[in-house]
Amino acid sequence: MARETAMELQDAKMNGALPSDAVDYRQEREGFLPSRGPAPGSKPVQFMDFEGKTSFGMSVFNLSNAIMGSGILGLAYAMAHTGVIFFLALLLCIALLSSYSIHLLLTCAGIVGIRAYEQLGQRAFGPAGKVVVAAVICLHNVGAMSSYLFIIKSELPLVIGTFLYMDPEGDWFLKGNLLIIIVSVLIILPLALMKHLGYLGYTSGLSLTCMLFFLVSVIYKKFQLGCAIGRNETAMESEAPVGLHNQGLNSSCEAQMFTVDSQMSYTVPIMAFAFVCHPEVLPIYTELCRPSKRRMQAVANVSIGAMFCMYGLTATFGYLTFYSNVEAEMLHMYSQKDPLILCVRLAVLLAVTLTVPVVLFPIRRALQQLLFPGKAFSWPRHVAIALILLVLVNVLVICVPTIQDIFGVIGSTSAPSLIFILPSIFYLRIVPSEVEPFLSWPKIQALCFGVLGVLFMAVSLGFMFANWATGQSRLSGH
Repeated sequence: MARETAMELQDAKMNGALPSDAVDYRQEREGFLPSRGPAPGSKPVQFMDFEGKTSFGMSVFNLSNAIMGSGILGLAYAMAHTGVIFFLALLLCIALLSSYSIHLLLTCAGIVGIRAYEQLGQRAFGPAGKVVVAAVICLHNVGAMSSYLFIIKSELPLVIGTFLYMDPEGDWFLKGNLLIIIVSVLIILPLALMKHLGYLGYTSGLSLTCMLFFLVSVIYKKFQLGCAIGRNETAMESEAPVGLHNQGLNSSCEAQMFTVDSQMSYTVPIMAFAFVCHPEVLPIYTELCRPSKRRMQAVANVSIGAMFCMYGLTATFGYLTFYSNVEAEMLHMYSQKDPLILCVRLAVLLAVTLTVPVVLFPIRRALQQLLFPGKAFSWPRHVAIALILLVLVNVLVICVPTIQDIFGVIGSTSAPSLIFILPSIFYLRIVPSEVEPFLSWPKIQALCFGVLGVLFMAVSLGFMFANWATGQSRLSGH
């Protein structure tokens, strides 16, 4: 039956009864597109760069690692300023929206016939669209790499110094700038030189295991400390003013189910970008074994679902340990001399380090699509791009103290573009109007989705500029 339907669609295409794009779209909806051959008289369409060999599980590890960002450390703080129920409801909505966004990307990729984000931009808006998409991916992922290296630069000297009973400020070999260069050369660069993203599935699995250890430790500490407010075990004995901890909220061991305060306006936009993984979706799709839209959507749903559970549990137990006194960096609330917390901090640093190569792959792919389109794989070019990117990011992190603020603005524009705006525009432009009229329900949904992204961008930039104007610190996150 399926074969007969495919033949009927192909006949309709040849006879002119349906436009070529409309037939391609219907074939893609029925699952025929990944194995289609070129139509008679038409130019062959390359659907993949090579035969994918990455298993379903490894693809889930890679995508989950791409989703998971440093923002997980601040989710308990976000819950303290939104309430338990509202936080979990908002997190669920964002997870569902991210899954829908990936659905739009995969649908468009099936129609175009090539799994490359940049070529979706070219199909929708011509060469200018390809340049814009490549630029957005590069800026967003360079910003993510910079934020990860900033964490390594600031945290690794403290962790090593505590383990070795040394002063991080006094010993030259514990300087943050030196350590990020060592980590980049010895760990990040060799992993970034892998030919295919699928090879990083093992390191992504290790990275997720480290974050799982972080989650288990947070749960354990909740039951060990009970209500930690006012206890000596926490970091509230630090020199920070009390007002920074309370921020107008109650200081009792009482969970707020729903709350609204001034900080909520800063935490909600950060949560909106908790599931950013879209630059990595299509490269992972390319390398997936037995690829199909349904199979890749399952990879995305499993990854998003796993990260939703990890985010929700981390935020809930972290919040129920410190309640309204929790800080934006939750690990700072625990005793810095606790051996378990030291191991957790080291595990988080390892997870962040192993995420950098996964984030680098889409940048290299975008640059190759932009600068060397149609070129065969070249090891010198492959190595040179990775080396240049790592040198650039290291120089930025070492020499530009305010680079976080710069990439904060970039992140507030690139993240909603990648999640909301670009997938919806691609869907509206690429899906044939003969199959999905502009006023059809799927296209109306995509349009509303894009408008939502514009609103998120405006809100994020507005709150960020308001932060700068008032001199308040901004939350960090993925």
